[in-house]
Amino acid sequence: MKDLTSAERRALRARAHSLDPVVIIGNGGLTPGVIAEVERSLKAHELIKIRAGGMEHAERESAFEAICGQSGATQVQHIGKVLVVYRELPKEETAAAKRKPRKTAVPPGRRALERPSARPVSAGKAGGARSAAVRRGRAARG
Repeated sequence: MKDLTSAERRALRARAHSLDPVVIIGNGGLTPGVIAEVERSLKAHELIKIRAGGMEHAERESAFEAICGQSGATQVQHIGKVLVVYRELPKEETAAAKRKPRKTAVPPGRRALERPSARPVSAGKAGGARSAAVRRGRAARG
């Protein structure tokens, strides 16, 4: 388990705010299946939320300590029945997880990169000076 500075902990809490619980501990308590799911989730996400449903306070505390101890993760935050856990991914796994940029079928031409030029409005088109005069004439008659 890695000790986090207060700034790191604050940044991780901010990242975890919008997350939904990934692992939910049910009435069966902390089972090997739950531990395996925590491991899978930490490998995939690095920062996860865990919710413990039907457990008493002391049971939740011991279950959360066991999860952190067995998985090698660090407890970021514990509020009520929800625990936020962080375990940094190895560098080679994070590099492989990043996507490569998609290639476009046809590279954009030179004109696609330039700003569009302003086109003059002809007298016959709507929105020109003539249409304003026509509008004034109609307003005076109507």
